[in-house]
Amino acid sequence: MLSILGPAKTIDTSPHGITETHTYPQYMDRAEVLVKQLRNYSLSGLKTLMKVSDKLASLNFERYVQWLRSYSAVEGQQALLAFSGEVFNGLQARSLSEEDLLFAQDHIRLLSGLYGVLRPLDLILPYRLEMGTKMENPGGRNLYEFWKEIIPGKIIDETAQQESKVLINLASNEYFKAIVPGSFPYEIITPVFKETDGSGFRNVTIYAKKARGMMLRFIIQNRINKPEYLKAFDEEGYYFNNDLSTEKEWIFCR
Repeated sequence: MLSILGPAKTIDTSPHGITETHTYPQYMDRAEVLVKQLRNYSLSGLKTLMKVSDKLASLNFERYVQWLRSYSAVEGQQALLAFSGEVFNGLQARSLSEEDLLFAQDHIRLLSGLYGVLRPLDLILPYRLEMGTKMENPGGRNLYEFWKEIIPGKIIDETAQQESKVLINLASNEYFKAIVPGSFPYEIITPVFKETDGSGFRNVTIYAKKARGMMLRFIIQNRINKPEYLKAFDEEGYYFNNDLSTEKEWIFCR
């Protein structure tokens, strides 16, 4: 069983002291192509491209000026421990053990607009580049076209190597689209998290994001490698709702 997750827009570069074990992204040559493309943008052009504030545009402009293809463990940060945001608040990766992270390394992949596919212990440099960014590049009009020859095939290969050849989708739709789910040859299960207001169940984005992270933590800490065991997820009052669930979407309510 392989789980996929999207990144966050913010990155925490502070020391964590959990593990020194690390790997490097597998598609650095492709990332370098994108960085060179991004360096062609002016500060105002980058702001328009990314739809961000002046402050964030300036920060990322400097990041791409300073970005290097080769860097040390001191300069990089393991991907699963670097991202912060609602999903990663639920995951609380920095409270995981080294053994947890080693399990994650074999069973989780993060999708990235800049790096394509990341393993949890892949060292990354701070960046911001959403998969949905409509940036002209050597591969086409946007990042989906740039990564179309890499991401789908890589996730297929990674899923094929698992004992249970099932993909658990914990990514947002923006990143899930990058694997081209319509032609994916293995079963895909998407956990969906809903809240009740007394009259029915509805999706609340901020809670759903955090719950995706909690689900990932549940998978890691319990070493789950078969989808059926996900139905036992009961963190913070959630429970599996069999009546609302389908084969492709498993609904958890609270």
